[in-house]
Amino acid sequence: MAKVNYTEDNIRSLDWKEHIRMRPGMYIGKLGDGSAADDGIYILIKEVIDNSIDEYVMGHGKNIDLSIEDGRVTIRDYGRGIPLGKVIDCVSKINTGGKYDSKAFKKSVGLNGVGTKAVNALSQYFMVKAIREGKAKVAEFERGDLTKDHRVKKVSEENGTLVTFKPDNEIFKKFRFRPDYIENQLWNYAYLNAGLRINFNGKTLVSKNGLLDLLQRKTSNENLRYPIIHMKGEDLEIALSHGNHYGEQYYSFVNGQNTTQGGTHLNALREAIVKTIQEHFNKSYDRRDILTSIVSAVSIRVEEPVFESQTKTKLGSTDIGPEGPTIRTFVVNFVKEHLDNFLHKNPEVTKSLEKRIKQSERERKEIAGIKKIAREKAKKANLHNKKLRDCRLHFSDSARKVSEENRKATTIFITEGDSASGSITKARDVQTQAVFSLRGKPLNCYGLTKKVVYENEEFNLLQHALNIEDGLDDLRYNRVVIATDADVDGMHIRLLLLTFFLQFFPDLVRNGHLFILDTPLFRVRDKQKTFYCYSDAERLQAIDKLRGKPEITRFKGLGEISPDEFQDFIGEDIRLEPVILNEETDIDDVLSYYMGKNTPKRQEFIIDNLRVEKDELEEEEAEEIVAEANEEVLAEIE
Repeated sequence: MAKVNYTEDNIRSLDWKEHIRMRPGMYIGKLGDGSAADDGIYILIKEVIDNSIDEYVMGHGKNIDLSIEDGRVTIRDYGRGIPLGKVIDCVSKINTGGKYDSKAFKKSVGLNGVGTKAVNALSQYFMVKAIREGKAKVAEFERGDLTKDHRVKKVSEENGTLVTFKPDNEIFKKFRFRPDYIENQLWNYAYLNAGLRINFNGKTLVSKNGLLDLLQRKTSNENLRYPIIHMKGEDLEIALSHGNHYGEQYYSFVNGQNTTQGGTHLNALREAIVKTIQEHFNKSYDRRDILTSIVSAVSIRVEEPVFESQTKTKLGSTDIGPEGPTIRTFVVNFVKEHLDNFLHKNPEVTKSLEKRIKQSERERKEIAGIKKIAREKAKKANLHNKKLRDCRLHFSDSARKVSEENRKATTIFITEGDSASGSITKARDVQTQAVFSLRGKPLNCYGLTKKVVYENEEFNLLQHALNIEDGLDDLRYNRVVIATDADVDGMHIRLLLLTFFLQFFPDLVRNGHLFILDTPLFRVRDKQKTFYCYSDAERLQAIDKLRGKPEITRFKGLGEISPDEFQDFIGEDIRLEPVILNEETDIDDVLSYYMGKNTPKRQEFIIDNLRVEKDELEEEEAEEIVAEANEEVLAEIE
């Protein structure tokens, strides 16, 4: 072994911006390109808005303006404004900020003095402007370096802080902001701060009733088993109901922060609901039957919260504050008092709640008889039929439950047919990418009960491969990607898989794990260059760039793309379209529209979408596809 010298020359000190740029994951989580809600570009927005929200909570400023244009974000609040003499320090010196003064920000989210510094360091352009008492201070930066230190000037603007930044395209490669993700994020701020007005690209978001508004917007009242129960106290607010969906659906917050991974407060809420209901009915109902199909939101305020990561998605604190009770005790006592009182005063709600619990109990017992057989079939099929080609990263885990680190790094492609799955299997990164191969079209499960998941071999094997039988806690892959051909059959399969996930595992979609693989429709090339085009517009642009008459190939199926070519499409430059459930999305309405009765409205939608494709094809080929549409797409999917 070669001798390695270890001297003073090996010791290196990084300044604040160098460390953030070298290890961005420590500060904003994963980078991403904007296709997932927790990608870094959205964390940058959150870090700036958190400061504006804290100003509102302290009683300063009722409006926040946010605009995004060409990848540039501008956020303006009307709080007190950063003290002018500390503007540069607050955005460029680690461990500098006003939130260390607990009197000023007693129950703030951002307590570590890192947030806006990370935004500054990870932006190709960053500008901050503070306005206080008729004076303004402006400072401009590039990738954390101060480029312009403007003098303090007199202004006639309202007090507050304005921040403009553009994420660094050297770090966030080919990033794109998706308005749906941002709007969902902003709505959460509105729900948790009743009366606050957030103006986003010309649209105003405001809530009067907090978490009650949140649940009403996230659900359809027609699909709830009883009206939403809304309980609000000092430092704790809860809203809950039961629906007809499968699984448990929670929206949890700590000091205004959306804790997507829950934590001690959410664990306490689930325990409190189970205990209260068991004691109210004086029956030992199984906790699974009580919590199945629940939809709930909880918001708690804690002094000096401790989170399990810089991105603050999971609460680790056990106490409300230095002198307060434990979070568990606080939540359990609150729910026991308020929920029990509500149930006593509202017998119709109580009756509907118990009816839902008993229905869940019947369904669970009905399925129990076939679960064991289904599991054994799944294990045998995985071993002998090789439907799942797992990634090597999971081989290091001793059990089917994989580590959180390994889960976050992995992707599974769901595809159909030997040619398509073969191409992806040969082209994939075997370390982090898995492939699940379907055999033919899946069953249309619209309107069926969860029993079909165990009785249908394909669904049972898919559920087993993802390990989501008991919820998302044991999900083995962070990204579940539907990879189907760009033709009529491919669209069928995509819709059938979307129906499966929305019907039985909606949390997989709500939590941003489901994606559609975007593969090129055309290859345009000559002897010198090759372009892969994802639309007709890109095809025309490619033709203009090549001299002479280029060779144009239209890919109809994934199997037509060679493994060598496929490596480019599922590697670093992979194009994924997230399946997003926004505020207005009603799952039952969506499923009924796409997978229910073959209404004229649905036929018109499908034909209109195929006409877009028709314009991109030669006339003969287009007529063939529309003929297929009439024959297959518009037929009932049996």
